[in-house]
Amino acid sequence: MDLRKITEKLTVSPQISAADVAALKDLGFRSVVSNRPNGEGADQTSFEEIRAAAEAAGLETRYMPVETGKVTDEAAQAFGEALRDLPGPVLAYCRTGTRSATLWALSQAGTRPMTEILAAAKSAGYDMNGVARRIANGGRTPTDTGDAKFDVVIVGAGAGGISVAASLRARKPDLQVAIIDPADIHYYQPGWTMVGGGVFAAEQTAKTMGSLIPRGVRWIKSAVAAFEPDNNAVILDGCRVVKYDRLVVCPGLKLDWNAVEGLGETLGRNGVTSNYRYDLAPYTWELVQGLSSGRALFTQPPMPIKCAGAPQKAMYLSGDAWFRRGVLKDIDIQFMNAGGVLFGVKDYVPALMDYVGKYDATLNFFHDLVAVDGPARTATFAVNRPDEDPETVEVGFDMLHVCPPQTAPDFIRVSPLADAAGWIDVDQMTLRHRSHDNIWSLGDVMNAPNAKTAAAARKQAPVVAENIAADIAGRSATAQYDGYGSCPLTVERGKIVLAEFGYGGVLKPSFPSWLVDGTRPTRAAWFLKERMLPPIYWKAMLKGKEWLARPEPLKVAPDRGRPPG
Repeated sequence: MDLRKITEKLTVSPQISAADVAALKDLGFRSVVSNRPNGEGADQTSFEEIRAAAEAAGLETRYMPVETGKVTDEAAQAFGEALRDLPGPVLAYCRTGTRSATLWALSQAGTRPMTEILAAAKSAGYDMNGVARRIANGGRTPTDTGDAKFDVVIVGAGAGGISVAASLRARKPDLQVAIIDPADIHYYQPGWTMVGGGVFAAEQTAKTMGSLIPRGVRWIKSAVAAFEPDNNAVILDGCRVVKYDRLVVCPGLKLDWNAVEGLGETLGRNGVTSNYRYDLAPYTWELVQGLSSGRALFTQPPMPIKCAGAPQKAMYLSGDAWFRRGVLKDIDIQFMNAGGVLFGVKDYVPALMDYVGKYDATLNFFHDLVAVDGPARTATFAVNRPDEDPETVEVGFDMLHVCPPQTAPDFIRVSPLADAAGWIDVDQMTLRHRSHDNIWSLGDVMNAPNAKTAAAARKQAPVVAENIAADIAGRSATAQYDGYGSCPLTVERGKIVLAEFGYGGVLKPSFPSWLVDGTRPTRAAWFLKERMLPPIYWKAMLKGKEWLARPEPLKVAPDRGRPPG
């Protein structure tokens, strides 16, 4: 038997035989539902045979046949009612299990989130995106035909989404463009490190979304529920449908605070903070100012994460503040890194190690934060060093700065646009989807092997805009992304190691070495970070002005496979 568990109560499977029923009884099943009409296949065991075997074994049964491709709203409702009435666990079967999974998915609409329904079915091997519109409509077949339609639809109004919208409008002012995003506020997230270091005020990093949407671009203030790429459609919460000629997907990523046991309950108190959240970055600075002795932990989860240098930036700025106050000697700084290196591009490590030494910080590699007890001020780490037995250690703290685990958003991971790991599957040069030629992606959500930073999105947006413009004109892709990312590592107040690199860790400096030597801490890089980058972000990048971000011409034709990086 091919049993596929969807929930604790329901498992689905392809056709079973009467001989399988005894095994189902031994496995703990208490009910069997048939969703396959009798006589559908020449070698099919009839429901009467299944029922006789089930009654002999003490199992309840229901015969709820559904023809292939004809799962009605009424059948889904009846399936849900049967699932509530029957003792569980329940085994439902049809020819392949797909009809049973579909009936379950539709029956759960309105009682479970869309992403949870799609994810549960997907984990059992069934893709329910084909009925996503019905799920979004409460399990009922939509009758609305008044779909909105645009030349280009952009999912996500973060750094990538607004920038690509502005770059598209700069190239093609008459293009009908829509951005879908439910947020009221847009954040300059690179500034939160500076907020946590007492340099910026939090208010400097936020503006209303409406003030930033480019003129002429329609803002659809809604969340996305699912994608129908074969129908060129995006399904919104509430089952509204937006259709497109071309689609750009850039909703950012999900900070998975709940992946660490106890973290959500103690954030913002008990000395637990994070610069990865707007409302918590000021608390970081409050803790730094208030700490004169004790242990400060700074954590970094497994990759990928946005701005891989941010966890240690918090450590350096905190260490510098304690150094300036003369209390550093009484503070034990511990950097708890789930990975095995301080920074992924080796050219920048020597300068960073100088500051690790200056702040007398202890580097603990292969330490992954798994639990926090705020009131007890203890953090638990899973330690998985190569060639050693795994272990778990508890470490006490007076201050804990957490970088949370990060994933693609739920509605992306369960979509037909995602790769096996849940990220949007793109060609890393053109940023075009590998399977759907009228879809592009940029920013943190796609699977190109680059650093997930705002600087990367600044370079990617013109590439996507250029290639969409070429596609509209009937030409092949003309621009390529070289993997550029930038990480201004704030090693002390007034100095930064400006890491700039592309695919494969190749250095990609924007300035001559006499002005900014990125492998060394410089005041010029600090001036860039503090004074120049915020206005460049607000007034250039989000306005479609491509300063130092003009796309490179495509050097080789993409082959839809992964080019060398």
